[in-house]
Amino acid sequence: MKPEWVFDFIAVFPELIQPVLQFGPLKRVIEAGTLKVRLFDLKKFADSPKEIDDYPFGGGPGMVIKPEPIKRALEKTAWGYVIYLSPQGEKFNQELAHRLLEKRHLVFICGRYKGIDERIVGRYVDMELSIGDYILSGGEIAAVVVLDVLGRLLPDAMGNVDSAKSDSFENRLLDTPYYTRPREFEGMKVPEILLSGNHQEIEKWRRKEALRRTLLKRPDLLENIELSPDDRRLLEEIIKEVLAHERPHNKGN
Repeated sequence: MKPEWVFDFIAVFPELIQPVLQFGPLKRVIEAGTLKVRLFDLKKFADSPKEIDDYPFGGGPGMVIKPEPIKRALEKTAWGYVIYLSPQGEKFNQELAHRLLEKRHLVFICGRYKGIDERIVGRYVDMELSIGDYILSGGEIAAVVVLDVLGRLLPDAMGNVDSAKSDSFENRLLDTPYYTRPREFEGMKVPEILLSGNHQEIEKWRRKEALRRTLLKRPDLLENIELSPDDRRLLEEIIKEVLAHERPHNKGN
């Protein structure tokens, strides 16, 4: 059976990616035949393993991965939508993850050292992608992050589909707090509403707490969300509660 998605990874150290394929949602979608992951060792596409990189023209420290091995590896993948994992790329997020899955064949180039020859980027790369404003030792670690995010969105990945739908960022909000047994831990009790059995009120509470978390921890996310009238009312309640909590209490003489 032909897999619905194919993810190819071109890397200097593909063995850094291999272990994550053996666990959790990724293992499930691979075993179900939904996803096929192929790892291409860039060293095998060089004239010799020692000829994978060279000094940059113009001088300066570091090494640059040569274009020929990457081109040969891309040809072996039979092409696809080519993504270069790079600090200069578009910032990865949950919305972008959904968009990427519209492409059934993704090819990821994992950079290392000072990066890859810019001529590969200019001619063969469809998108540059960054997982954050920091520098990793290589693109393999970024590839693991992207692979895990994409993999758990695929059919057959999650034992409970609704669990993924409620994750942080899925609806552009942070997720609500969760509690489990025991009912009391070190004097802290589970909110009574969660024990009430009133599912309508529980869902309202969860929505409110998701809005509260987002307002307090990531208010920037609220700028790009179309809030319902109910959400706006909940936010007004939250703001009043926060202000009341922060207002200094009058002390008696």
